[in-house]
Amino acid sequence: MAVEGMVIQPDTAFLREVMAAGGSNLKKCYQCATCSVVCELSPEESPFPRQQMIKAQWGLKDRLLGDPALWLCHNCGACTTHCPRGARPSEVLGALRSVAIQNFAFPQFMGRLVASRKALPLLFLLPTLIFLAIARWAPKGLPTPHLEFANVFPIPVLEPLFFTVSGLVLLAFAVGLSRSIRATKALGATGSIASGLLPALKGIMTHERFWVCDKRTWSLGHLLTVWGFVGLGVVGTVIGIGTMVGVVRTPLALTSGLKIFANVGAVVILCGAVILLLERVRDPVQRVTSSYFDWFFLLTLVGVALTGVLSELARLAQFAQGMYPVYFVHLVLIFALFVYAPYSKFAHLAYRTVAVAGAGPWKRTAPVTRRASGPAKQEPAATTH
Repeated sequence: MAVEGMVIQPDTAFLREVMAAGGSNLKKCYQCATCSVVCELSPEESPFPRQQMIKAQWGLKDRLLGDPALWLCHNCGACTTHCPRGARPSEVLGALRSVAIQNFAFPQFMGRLVASRKALPLLFLLPTLIFLAIARWAPKGLPTPHLEFANVFPIPVLEPLFFTVSGLVLLAFAVGLSRSIRATKALGATGSIASGLLPALKGIMTHERFWVCDKRTWSLGHLLTVWGFVGLGVVGTVIGIGTMVGVVRTPLALTSGLKIFANVGAVVILCGAVILLLERVRDPVQRVTSSYFDWFFLLTLVGVALTGVLSELARLAQFAQGMYPVYFVHLVLIFALFVYAPYSKFAHLAYRTVAVAGAGPWKRTAPVTRRASGPAKQEPAATTH
């Protein structure tokens, strides 16, 4: 009987890129399939991460970057905990997601820049210079009876700056996601993203899949962080538009509904982020799988919420020596958080939403049997198409 042949051309540069991004133990995998068996999110009809591990070992870049399973994985670490060879599949999939974001990035050099810890000083140098220039040379309004941030950082300058940045960020996300969708379609995906978008958003905002993972505290941290961030994003946009059209005057009174909403959002973010930070320190698997890529976004987000609260307290105390410097740091961190969003861990929210929407409803048709060690029951051989 004739057997159809297949020519495989490994991309060794891609393989080295994945290993450098955190998948250094990739070659230890010997395809026992334990990872796919213990993963509570891996569906029976298309299990992961076994297939992704072998494709990564072979350097099959085109068949990996468009694979939605990269985003269906929620990095709970169960596969790494139970891997008998120490191949750390969750770490490898995290590295693959980082590499995918870099390859889909627009402009692409930004993806490489944000992923490189050597470029960290440069990433914060740009917003530092921008806000120093605003504080030094931007036209100021008439002095106010009380100290206000606008006395040093005028709102007519800040608001257009941040709305322009937001427009560029949305453009970068649109191009990156369209590249990702094309890569997925090239692999033969047929799912409708449009029809699955609302259920996907509902599942992500309720963290439906996160709760399936055996990591309750970790899931709670993620949920609080997402909801706090969304809340602050909404209220920040409302206040920004309101000040530009002249219907909102800042600083807002402490009794203002928008102010209360913003303060609650900041507290929720801090609670969620602290939980995630503690999990990364306490949990040995999270310590192993957390990379610079993870820490950059999480610490920047914590910095935004913390400096926002501190600058507000300093303003209420009319403490000029602390008020303006802390607010300056706050502006720098906000700028970094948004400008680098399409290239940082933040981008997971967008890429995962699209992947879940295209993949359709999740289900696991067989119960999970966890194993402490040793190879799992063998699955059918992984395909590479």
